[in-house]
This record gives sequence, structure tokens and C-alpha cells, in this order.
Amino acid sequence: MGLMKQAYDTYCALENQYAGEYGKAKEPLVPVSHQIINADLEIVLDPDGNLLSARAVDKEDAATIIPVTEQSAGRVGENSCAHPLCDQIRYLSPAYPAKYEAYLTQLHKWENSPYSHPKLAPVALYVEKGSILADMERFGLITLDEQGLPLKEKQVVRWRIVSGAENEISACWQDKDLFRAFIAYYASTKQETAAYCMVSGNYAVPASQHPKKIINTCANAKLISANDTSGFTYRGRFTDDTQAMTMSYEASQKIHSALHWLTATQGVTIGGRTFLCWNPKCIELPRPQAVFLRKGTTPQIKYSDYQKVLAETLRGWKEMIPADAGAVVAAFDAATSGRLSVTYYSELLASDFLDRLHNWDRICCWEHFPFGIQAPSLFQVADCAFGTVRTVNRQTKLETDERILRQQIQRLISCRIDKGKMPTDIVRAVIAKASNLQIMDTSLRETVLSTACAVLRKYEYDWYREEWNMALEPEKKDLSYQYGRLLAVFEKIERDTYDSNEKREPNAIRMQAVFTKRPQYASRVIWEQLKKAYYPRLKPAYRSFYDRLIGQIIEQISDCPRTEHEMPLKDTYLFGYYLQRNALYTSAKTENNQEEEE
Repeated sequence: MGLMKQAYDTYCALENQYAGEYGKAKEPLVPVSHQIINADLEIVLDPDGNLLSARAVDKEDAATIIPVTEQSAGRVGENSCAHPLCDQIRYLSPAYPAKYEAYLTQLHKWENSPYSHPKLAPVALYVEKGSILADMERFGLITLDEQGLPLKEKQVVRWRIVSGAENEISACWQDKDLFRAFIAYYASTKQETAAYCMVSGNYAVPASQHPKKIINTCANAKLISANDTSGFTYRGRFTDDTQAMTMSYEASQKIHSALHWLTATQGVTIGGRTFLCWNPKCIELPRPQAVFLRKGTTPQIKYSDYQKVLAETLRGWKEMIPADAGAVVAAFDAATSGRLSVTYYSELLASDFLDRLHNWDRICCWEHFPFGIQAPSLFQVADCAFGTVRTVNRQTKLETDERILRQQIQRLISCRIDKGKMPTDIVRAVIAKASNLQIMDTSLRETVLSTACAVLRKYEYDWYREEWNMALEPEKKDLSYQYGRLLAVFEKIERDTYDSNEKREPNAIRMQAVFTKRPQYASRVIWEQLKKAYYPRLKPAYRSFYDRLIGQIIEQISDCPRTEHEMPLKDTYLFGYYLQRNALYTSAKTENNQEEEE
């Protein structure tokens, strides 16, 4: 019941401010006994039901709040259950007798009740004339076939009514008095015996059906469905659905309206799966699938500076959010076209939520040239791990199947929010990508490398409680680390001999995969090629520098146990490779700047 209670509380907190209000969010919060649909046609009537004008509704303005019953909200196929006011054009024409009669019956019951509204009579008078198809054809809004039926019979009609001394043209879908009138009317029609609502804790009329349209991309998928009277889905546990759960009609309406509003205004959809993070009192929270640092933060080069900015961000968020505030994280996916499932759910104190976001970004980070130290987004991690390298317009990029992407992002969200360890398969996948750099251009290479190092850093901390330094450590007692340094030196030596227009990959990069499996053999082959073809082309000062550097690295390698030398490198070689390469290019840039100044 956690999700239901949190959604119910969310609606209650938002109701006064957002219910029925257009313009305050991407979509208005839907009042009880109402639904949002996209209207196609808009008709303007005078108080006597005479047609004044009609137009096609722009897509940007199509969202329309309409009154619905439990039955009409859940109708499918050719069900003749009509909406009480706004509906498809086939419900408004006598050319469809069953639907037409159902619509007028529904409208007249409301019109003749104690909860009627002045806008109802003009609509009823106009529809009773039976001329809507001919009128819309005359305005050029629909096309009729040989039988006089519209080619697009499911176009939705909404109403505007001219009223008042100043002939104000009032929109029915924005009239809160009209909303309240239908809510009161429909409540009066319910004769069911009150039952205990397990969400609100009150005795109220129970819901017989539950709304759909929580998520726009899978509008027909229901989160709750308990109207099975033949298959008895719950057989073996309960004799009827009420033994499983009782929920009042009002609570069901508010829960589904809140979830729809949240997914429409705050949800992030990836591969058909929608991810949500919210506070039930609508306090702003950072998104768990994004980077914790606020946008606009100045990139940091030093890890100490990065930590400082990260801590300041955490402190800023905590100052904005009350200590007792909560955070809810959820993911939804349509298992079938008619069923919506909750694939992930967690609720915790907002302070704990912020701490977990902060701790993840504090460890899962690395320098990303030229942007400084940063934590990759969860999308970036999944993309770098499971994406396929494609060349588009002479640039390489990653393409990842959306089904894989949504599954992996949910796994990463679970790790981030629930303090789980970095999954081994994700680490292996991104390391494999980073060990095949030759298929990537410079931009993608930097992204994959920095992401791989960040993910590996998090993995090493999670599983071995080792926090790897982001500054080069020449005397690091790690064979793989030192071999990674050597690979970076070999790459830089060959690149130093290139002309400015030369783009081919050095031997070190082309042999990277072999290097990771047989480092001693690959090092010897690469070094022999360098000495024969490239080393003599270097300036004497450069040769002297690289001789000293290679000698220092070989000395560190020699100090490691001999049994390790012919073994495949550990993933930590990437740390040594990245940091040594970065140090070489930084020093080269500094030297060039000094030469320019001289």
C-alpha cells in the first residue's frame, strides 16, 4: 500500500493549487471523476444551443479535462458507454443510434439533477438537433463517406458556451464550477454500501473499476484491475476481490490522477519504462538517474575541489528540504498493453536520499577532459557498457537497445538508492569497451574512458573498500597499473612523431586488446616497433625524457612478483593508462605554452 498511500497524500497536498488548473504545470491535475483526453474539434454555442463557430484544435492545446463515469473512463473497443459531456463525434450523432442514445441519456440525467449547471442545456439542445455531422462538414472539419458517416469517427468534441451580459465565451474544460457540479452529481448516483478504504482509512463508497491512462505512452494499461468474474485471477487466496483490498472511489481517483500528473510533469521515460522521484508535498528533489551536482557548477580539476563542491551541493539541498520530508522513487512499465506494473519502488527520508546520491557521486567519478572531475549519469554508464559503436556523419557514437537501457538504468538506480554494490557485469562490459579504443573517435573515446574509470573506481570501493587516487602515483605497487602507464607512454611516443594532419592509430592502441591479455609479449612487440620506426625521429631531449620514464616504469614492474607478469592485466590498468596519458599531455601543453611565451 506504500505507493497508493504516497500517491493519495500527494494529490491531497496538490489539490487546492493544481486541480483543474491549466498553465501551472505541463498538465493540470485532474479533479475527481474527470479525465484528460486530447480534443480534436471545438464547438462554440450560444445559450439557446445554436452553433456559432467551430474549429480544429491545435495539438499544443488539445489536452482537455472532461467528466467521466467509472464505466466510461474504462471503456474499450465498441463499448457504448458514453462520457457525460465531451465525447467522440460518433456519440453526438443520431447516425450511431446506440451511442447517441447513451450520450443523451447520460447528459439529461445530469442536467435534470439538483447538481445541474447552466452550460449543460445549450449542449443538450444542440446535440438533440442531430446536425453535428452536417455542421462539421460545412465548416470543413470532417469528411463524410457515401453513407454520410465521418471518415474519422473517433474525433473528440469539446464545448465553449457564450454566457453572461458581456457574451463571454467560456470553456467547459476550464470551468471549476462545472467540475464541482459533476463531482457532486456523480457522487449522488452511487448507491453502494460504504466500505473501509485501506488507503484513506475512511468508510466510503468503494471503487468498482479503476482508471487507466497513468502513463501517456501506454494509456490503456491499468495499475489495478479486479473485475475478473470468470477467470478468478485471485483464486486460491481469496473468494472475491474485496478480500484482497478495498479502496474507495474517491481514493482511487485521487491516486491515479496524482500518478498521471507526476509521470506527465516529472517522469523520465526510457525504452517504455517510466522513472519517477518525488516528494508527496511537492518539494523539489534531484533526480536519481542524473548527476547530483546542480547544473552550472564550475568543473573541478582537483578531487579535493570536487568533493568541496559536492558537499556544498548536499548542504544546499538539505537547507531547502525539511528534515522530516520524504522521497519516493518508483518505476513503471507496461507488461502488456492492458497491465501496468511497478518494477521498482522505494521510499525513504529525503535526507537519506540526498546522502545516497552524494555518496555515489563522491566515489563514482573521474576526470573527463575537458570538463574536469564529474560523475557520469546513469544513462551514460549504461550506454558506455552496453552500447554499440556506430559511425554517423564521420563521427562515432553509441547506440543502445532501449529495452536493455531501461533494465540497466533501473539496476543502477537500485544500487544508487539502496546502497547496492556496483554490478560486476556492468563493470566488465564498460571495461571491455574502454579496452578497444581504436574503433572510437576522440570525443567518444574520452567519454568511454572517463566513464570506465569512474565505474571501476566505484566497483573497487564497493567490493574491496579501496579508494583509488585520481592523481598519478608513479610508485604504485600494482602491476596492472604500471603496465597501463607503459601503454600510455608507448602511445604518446608514436603520436609525437605524427604530422598535424595524421590521424592513424598508434600501435599501442591497435594492440590494446592483446596488451591486456599478454602484457609482457605485447610490450616487447610495441617497443621494438617504436625503436625501429619512431624513436629515432624524436628530438634528443624527448628521447632522454622517455628513456628515464620507461626505465622508472620497468623498475616498478620488475619489483612485482614474477608469477604475475604473464597473467592478463587487471581492470586497474585503465587507471594507470588514463593518469599517465593525462600527465604526458598536460606536461606537453605546459611546454608548448612556455615556448610560445619565449
